[in-house]
Amino acid sequence: MNPRREPRGGRSSLFDGIEEGGIRAASSYSHEINEHENERALEGLQDRVVLLKRLSGDINEEVDTHNRMLDRMGNDMDSSRGILSGTMDRFKTVFETKSSRRMLTLVAAFVGLFLVIYYLTR
Repeated sequence: MNPRREPRGGRSSLFDGIEEGGIRAASSYSHEINEHENERALEGLQDRVVLLKRLSGDINEEVDTHNRMLDRMGNDMDSSRGILSGTMDRFKTVFETKSSRRMLTLVAAFVGLFLVIYYLTR
């Protein structure tokens, strides 16, 4: 026996280094492919994050605009309610201070005038 040789079987020991080298080469190639796919996926995720950030900013602006508009509408409704309340108070005052007979005469005169104008325009 040659002291340099290992005591392995003949043919299998000849191909041990080649198979291991082949496995290593395939492993490094597959590692490069995985790295490339990961980089591509990472770029896609970055694009999506930028898009989502832009969309959320647009949504925030839209919500702020609508909130300001609703606040203005609420203030306008409050002022309208105050004006209508004052008008109703004035009507109540008029109806309470006038006698019912006088008010009835006023309403009858208005209806009569309306009927006369209606028949004349026909």
